[in-house]
Amino acid sequence: MNYSYSSLSTGGGGSGPGAVDHNRCCGNRAWCVKDICGIVCVVMTWLLILFAEFVVMRLILLPSNYTVFSTLNMIVFQALAFLAFASHIRTMLSDPGAVPRGNATKEMIEQMGYREGQMFYKCPKCCSIKPDRAHHCSVCQRCIRKMDHHCPWVNNCVGENNQKYFVLFTFYIASISVHTLFLVLTQFAECVKNDWRTCSPYSPPATIFLLLFLTFEGLMFGIFTIIMLATQLTAILNDQTGIEQLKKEEARWAKKSRLKSIQSVFGRFSLAWFSPFTEPSSCRTKFHSHFYSV
Repeated sequence: MNYSYSSLSTGGGGSGPGAVDHNRCCGNRAWCVKDICGIVCVVMTWLLILFAEFVVMRLILLPSNYTVFSTLNMIVFQALAFLAFASHIRTMLSDPGAVPRGNATKEMIEQMGYREGQMFYKCPKCCSIKPDRAHHCSVCQRCIRKMDHHCPWVNNCVGENNQKYFVLFTFYIASISVHTLFLVLTQFAECVKNDWRTCSPYSPPATIFLLLFLTFEGLMFGIFTIIMLATQLTAILNDQTGIEQLKKEEARWAKKSRLKSIQSVFGRFSLAWFSPFTEPSSCRTKFHSHFYSV
């Protein structure tokens, strides 16, 4: 574990430079991890979504002679693609639950109600008071509350504040992958039944290449995101993060029921569960507010 055991009498580090604007962009309005590997993965994700968009629309749906089939699938595909892209952006640009760096000062500790000699967790890497279930991320260079893992595909940690958006991202990518595989199969059947030269605006070799690459992409993304979605939902229902499962940590917290665990991530059940534009209602106590980024 990345923490040290300290007491009030030892004091703490000051708030170092960059405590406010570290991992921030757009004038401190958005969270943005400045990691080259993560940025490359994000661009690759967007390009793969755009490739699927191009092949599905240009090769499968727009040239189709079945107007109703084409229109309905176009609406479904575009809706899933939009929601997947929005969920990805929201996961990437949301503060995952970063603890302010350098907040382990004597004044802050006293403000939080610790008594002289009382013990608390202090992260030696970012000099912060470490809340229960927080872990230090070496990429974000911050302690993250209820950190599940750092995902390069969204260039961010998955934590207390953005886990909903990450779950939605995996859900919509898995859905669009399954839908894409269905459309590819129908297109293959159409081309085999009729003529490869007339079933596509491109030459037969180009059509086969595009369909095969899209099939590979659909299978790869579909399998990966379905596994990730199942892993995330299992962790949420068990009220245990991925890091806690990996390290086999014993629960030092009062575990919630499955219903309360789901509600802590998504809020009370409504259609807003499936929207990347709504935040689940959360109640922050005065004590916990000291652990939120400033």
